[in-house]
Amino acid sequence: MKIAIASLGCAKNLVDTENILGMLKEDGFDIIADESEADVVIVNTCCFINDAKTESIETILDVAQWKQDGNLKKLIVIGCMAQRYKEQILIEMPEVDAVVGVGEYDKLKDVINSTDSVVLCDRSYSHLNTNRMLQTPPYTAYLKIADGCDNHCTYCVIPSIRGRFKSRPIDELVNEAKDLAKEGVKELIVIAQDTTCYGIDLYGECKLAELLEELCKIDGFIWIRLHYCYPERITDELIDMMANNDKICKYIDIPIQHCNNQILKKMGRKSTKEGIINVIEKLRLKIPGITIRTTLITGFPGETDEQYGEMLDFIKQCKFERLGVFAYSCEEGTPASNMDGQIDEEVKLKRQEMLMFAQDDVINEISSSKIGTTVKVLVEGYDTIIKQHYGRTEADSTDIDGKVFFTSKERIPEGVFVDVVIDNYIDYDLFGNRKVD
Repeated sequence: MKIAIASLGCAKNLVDTENILGMLKEDGFDIIADESEADVVIVNTCCFINDAKTESIETILDVAQWKQDGNLKKLIVIGCMAQRYKEQILIEMPEVDAVVGVGEYDKLKDVINSTDSVVLCDRSYSHLNTNRMLQTPPYTAYLKIADGCDNHCTYCVIPSIRGRFKSRPIDELVNEAKDLAKEGVKELIVIAQDTTCYGIDLYGECKLAELLEELCKIDGFIWIRLHYCYPERITDELIDMMANNDKICKYIDIPIQHCNNQILKKMGRKSTKEGIINVIEKLRLKIPGITIRTTLITGFPGETDEQYGEMLDFIKQCKFERLGVFAYSCEEGTPASNMDGQIDEEVKLKRQEMLMFAQDDVINEISSSKIGTTVKVLVEGYDTIIKQHYGRTEADSTDIDGKVFFTSKERIPEGVFVDVVIDNYIDYDLFGNRKVD
């Protein structure tokens, strides 16, 4: 049978998709990219916020059309939305033939071959030890070091979907990373729901710095990038590891979510404004030129005009190199959904817009300071319309950050590193010319 997978949501979901593809290929299935030609389509869903649920539902319905207009014989829904809504999907979406939760991926072969409607939603996640079929460009890959979450932020559904935080052993991760390096991966992106929790469940203490030390010993990686570090767990040991190893990108993704202490407490966050600022100052002191990416949530229940204004000032004060702002999404079943002071959607969106306007001034200042500098760029492709190459710097993670567009007298293959002299910018994107020795 021909199998295709539509993968939605975060990079952690994408790694699950890659493992599933590898497993199904080992099981003898024919893996194809064109969903319209597939006998079986698997939709790996997300439901973190309402927009993600909407996208998942629309994708399922779009794929279902191939039952009438194509070869599709079976439609299987997996992932976070499958775990969260289980039987409701089969009841409300009769086009779906099976629902498989996040802990049952090893049973997909049986589900594909079954003639019955199936709901499998045991949450006891187990990593699939397969040869992943990478869905990223060949020079970039994610390393998912854990699944689940123990933080229980009051707005978040992840712990109820993915369960307790479950680290993977260091030796298993190192072996997988070695395989990726042998395949030609040059940029390794370390991810989990909270990477700074890594190892606590297995070893009784955080082992992220130790893991990074082992990953840095692997030949082939040029960049090792770190995502989703909670500010209260960023230790001096971790900062020193980043500062003293050239393979680790001078880049860190810290999901802060808010800066007002009262809101942070209502969110169930363990950090404080003072602690966040202290970590930012320490990172910038010990790692000059570091890029700090973060996300903020505005419109959380009870957020006052003053608390929203505090975030405006916070953005101007901290001058984050990369920033995303989300309007609070009220998710059923979370403690925040039952809190008093739910804020009108229009107000949330207006606050989101104004916070991003404040960030515009910050990023224009940061980007303009790059003019005249030389940056190392990982080449990702060539734009035939503007006749320029494009790629990313150490300061830009794949899919979420900016790019560098540059001219070159000769075509450059993807996955090659080149030096580019910057002469212009538009928001987060930089423009320049390849430096010639």
